Amino acid sequence: MSIKTKTIGYLRVSTVDQDLDKFKADILRFTNERNFGQVIFVEETISARIRDKKPFNAWEKRKIGEVINQLSEGDRLITPELSRLGRSTLEVLQILKQAKEKGIDIFSVKEGLALNGDGIQAKVMATILALVAELESDFISMRTKEGLKAARAKGKLLGRPKGPGKSKLDPHREEIQALLKTGSTRKYVAKKYGVTPSTLTNWIQKKNVECEPEY
Repeated sequence: MSIKTKTIGYLRVSTVDQDLDKFKADILRFTNERNFGQVIFVEETISARIRDKKPFNAWEKRKIGEVINQLSEGDRLITPELSRLGRSTLEVLQILKQAKEKGIDIFSVKEGLALNGDGIQAKVMATILALVAELESDFISMRTKEGLKAARAKGKLLGRPKGPGKSKLDPHREEIQALLKTGSTRKYVAKKYGVTPSTLTNWIQKKNVECEPEY
């Protein structure tokens, strides 16, 4: 007995804009043209307000994370436009990477994008997205360094947290924390600063570094 392919239409909107009916109509038109069959819509409303102190919940903890976990190889995830998958470039890239690893087909109506199978378009897009993810992390790192340098130039004291022992990672605390909060993996950060992932994890725990939990 064959397992029926699931087709999910994911709708992420803010509390201040967007017409869900239009997005649904766009997805239904897209799926009907390709004979994808029944579409199950999943709606998620995210506040557009930018928080100053607390980071947004990681995408894995939201509905999009539940959707990715529930879908299997060959299932389809359709979004009105690529930016609706997440709230930052890195978040979108993480979702696309996770979907690709599970064999989930991703379609974006606005861009006409299809990340499915091992076709040339999927391979090219996967390569480009990986490069963009690395560039985004490097840009974040660069902006963090510039911000710290400017703060020191203004005479601000950027003290290190109290804790046992010293580490080569200590001078880069703010920078590493910023990377981890914005989607960079611990493996990537560890490699960037010349330590092993286990060393980085131990340092995070000992120094009480704020970051998203790793799954």
